[in-house]
Amino acid sequence: MTSDTSSSSLSAALAAGTVVLDGGMSNQLESAGHDLSDELWSARLLAEQPEAIAEAHLAYFLAGADVAITSSYQATFEGFAKRGIDRDRAAELLRLSVALAREAAERARAEGVTRPLWAAASVGPYGAMLADGSEYRGRYGLSVAELEAFHRPRMEVLAAAGPDVLALETVPDADEAEALLRAVRGLGVPAWLSYSVAGDRTRAGQPLEEAFALAADADEVIAVGVNCCVPEDVDGAVETAARVTGKPVVVYPNSGETWDAEARAWAGRSTFTPDEVRGWRESGARLIGGCCRVGPEAITSLARTLTGA
Repeated sequence: MTSDTSSSSLSAALAAGTVVLDGGMSNQLESAGHDLSDELWSARLLAEQPEAIAEAHLAYFLAGADVAITSSYQATFEGFAKRGIDRDRAAELLRLSVALAREAAERARAEGVTRPLWAAASVGPYGAMLADGSEYRGRYGLSVAELEAFHRPRMEVLAAAGPDVLALETVPDADEAEALLRAVRGLGVPAWLSYSVAGDRTRAGQPLEEAFALAADADEVIAVGVNCCVPEDVDGAVETAARVTGKPVVVYPNSGETWDAEARAWAGRSTFTPDEVRGWRESGARLIGGCCRVGPEAITSLARTLTGA
């Protein structure tokens, strides 16, 4: 199944205005009663309950999202192999993640949604495969070349599945960003690059100016920004990303709660308010949504804020 839009039209949409991203996949699946206490996280449902993923995408499209981010964040050949899933089946599941987003878009159109809808194939960091919280730290002890060798095979499969864009997301380390930018070359699919940050630095401690600068001259990259951070860290990051790269900025923070990797649970309270997005847009944000613990209701409020509806 193919999209009725194209990656170039997504770029045009970013040039023309604001595009609404979806919210957290995991919290939407959990709210529907699915247990994700597993190293594969939401990727497990690709093999076991794919319809649940399509339903989650559909909920966000109906809530006002223009872009569905696929459930491939934690889907890797290595992670699947730990569960006894061979490479052929793993590749099939990676392709399925894109197909499910497309299916949800078709179902949304059948329910009356007429605006353009896009599919973003999620490429999570190396630490997501480790499932030990290291995607919030970076510094894995691997070289840029080793990280590129890890990412490239699944990125090739995802790109061949025909998404509108690759979401190189929740990247904690500028070294890993460099590897991802190398891996995306020649795939024929544009990408956005989104760091996980703490204050004005990557999670690995590098200044955001230096981290964003890596993508400034990357033709494949159509947006640069941050995700999976607290909302309070977005303002400065948007300004820095826009100034350093001159590209549209992508932002989709968490609710403000924090992840306890040992307890595998969220703690604290939500500080995400859709009204904040006006300031982000004024600073250069063009792809705006939510990440962990941000659900369809929040995306509806965010979309209404951005459209003035």
